[in-house]
Amino acid sequence: MMRAKRNGHVLVLTGVGGHIATPGMALHSAAQWALEGFCDSVAYEVAPFNVKVTIVQPNMEVGVLSNKVVFAPQLPQYDSGQNPAPGPRDILCNVVGYHPEEELDESGERMEEGIVSRFPELSTESADRLVLETVHALTAIGGHENPPARHIVGNEGVQNVKDKLKTVSEELEDFIEASLSADGAYERTEASRGESVEKAT
Repeated sequence: MMRAKRNGHVLVLTGVGGHIATPGMALHSAAQWALEGFCDSVAYEVAPFNVKVTIVQPNMEVGVLSNKVVFAPQLPQYDSGQNPAPGPRDILCNVVGYHPEEELDESGERMEEGIVSRFPELSTESADRLVLETVHALTAIGGHENPPARHIVGNEGVQNVKDKLKTVSEELEDFIEASLSADGAYERTEASRGESVEKAT
């Protein structure tokens, strides 16, 4: 329909996880990065039809606090007592007010491990505020003549993405010679092949 009208704006809701990987959330990060790669490709495809695509990235809290949180059994290698890397499991447990490893059955014994889920315990006011932040972000750019390819919601998300991009830029500069040397190696290889051909003829 948008292609036929040669006008439109597609808004895709993902999260800052599309920019920043989080320990313990590899599958979540992979899914968001895949979706964003898909959207980037589609954006180029529909641009000739005057259709814009914007990826909206709310803070991670928006996605976590507005959805059911699913807990799988904790792998011992990633237990906070064994692994110093910060993991979201403890944070999520605190958010929903539920710790699967501490749950006891009616007899007071620890329950068998399994997959369990809980909704975050949020007040109506807090839930409304989270939703309104995202709604405001959507309405601020929806229908804009020249919308951004990515729109990050919230101060924390903006700062985290800035830090990530700064790190990527610094690493690129640190290894720029090694990166560009690959082009030189290719050119030298092509030159040597040319010399061999000339000698052969």
